[in-house]
Amino acid sequence: MVKIIVCDIDGTLVNEARELTSRTKNMIEKVHEKGILFGLASGRPVDELQRFTNIWGLDFPFDFLIGMNGSELWDESSQKEYSFYKLKKEWIKEITDFMAPLKLNPFIYKDHYVLATKLDDKMIASLKRNGKRVVITEEINDLSEEDNAKILYRMPESMMKEAERWAHDHIKDDERYKVFKTQPTMLEFAHVKTEKSNALIKYCELHNIDLKDVMAFGDATNDDGLIKYSGIGICMKNGLDTTKALADIILDKTNDEDGVADYIENNIL
Repeated sequence: MVKIIVCDIDGTLVNEARELTSRTKNMIEKVHEKGILFGLASGRPVDELQRFTNIWGLDFPFDFLIGMNGSELWDESSQKEYSFYKLKKEWIKEITDFMAPLKLNPFIYKDHYVLATKLDDKMIASLKRNGKRVVITEEINDLSEEDNAKILYRMPESMMKEAERWAHDHIKDDERYKVFKTQPTMLEFAHVKTEKSNALIKYCELHNIDLKDVMAFGDATNDDGLIKYSGIGICMKNGLDTTKALADIILDKTNDEDGVADYIENNIL
């Protein structure tokens, strides 16, 4: 019996234009009416995820929110936020040092704003979508003043392979932090133990729900833990091959075809 549904956002719940379709919105409303707990799991911080209730025109809040790829958990019923593994500030300094020769655009999430070293078109578009303000600093060391859940690097898609290779060559078998691609133009560093599944497991413990009663949807590497530990782990048709390999079910529809809504309508509702 499915008691919880958790969904990644980009590449999963929303289309490539990053819009929630009316069909998917209707599905979420019906799931809520049915009494099934529904939550979002994303690389975005919790305070940003909380805005999607209004952005998408829902009359109720999400039951839970997993932010920063699992470093944050918001439990709506208790109105409590939980924090998990973070990068130590000295680790962030190491990362910015060895990534510096690539001349990319690193940034971090702070309390209700983004701290970056430069403002580019993709950053402007992202801030406009998410309603955050940006603070630009010329001092790269400002990014490593305190511990943080992650540091992100935005770049042209043409540079991604080089950046991934460079990052992996410098990290190798480091047991402190890891690197992964979350978008064709985005590379992220996080604590090696950071997983969306950590926050999901905590939420299930808080509400005495077995993981076998969880249905999870995702499309990329940062969703692997969700898909692996949930009772029913589902990967989108447009998902990565490595993520599909972990899934119990691979959808025959993409995020542009309302894949999540289609599956839930036909199998849950």
